[in-house]
Amino acid sequence: MIYALDTNIISYVLNGNASLAQKLNTVVLSENKVIIPLMVYYEARRGLLANGATAKIRLFDNLCEKLGIYSLTKYDMNTAAVIYADRKRKDMMIDDGDLLIAAQCLTNGYTLVTHNMKHFKDIEGLTVIDWYE
Repeated sequence: MIYALDTNIISYVLNGNASLAQKLNTVVLSENKVIIPLMVYYEARRGLLANGATAKIRLFDNLCEKLGIYSLTKYDMNTAAVIYADRKRKDMMIDDGDLLIAAQCLTNGYTLVTHNMKHFKDIEGLTVIDWYE
């Protein structure tokens, strides 16, 4: 299984949430793959830079090195456009960042790990779990 971390999960890990860090280590050690979607990389890095969080940037860079950052493809973008159109018709819009994260996970069969379930729960076919405790 491939797990994709959402920005809020990375933030909790960088802020010292021990149970999340332990869960992440357990999943990685059990030979499941854990990745960072490109949009998550951007959201996390911009927040760290805006806050001048130099020590956390180093931790984040180490995490990215270990897990890997996965780029968006035109297939991900096509999926994002379909999700956008569907949610617009239903008047259930989410921000573009969450839309791109969801699309990348949906297109590639990744399980999205987030504590923000409400933004993703209604996207058909998307597998979403919450590791936050």
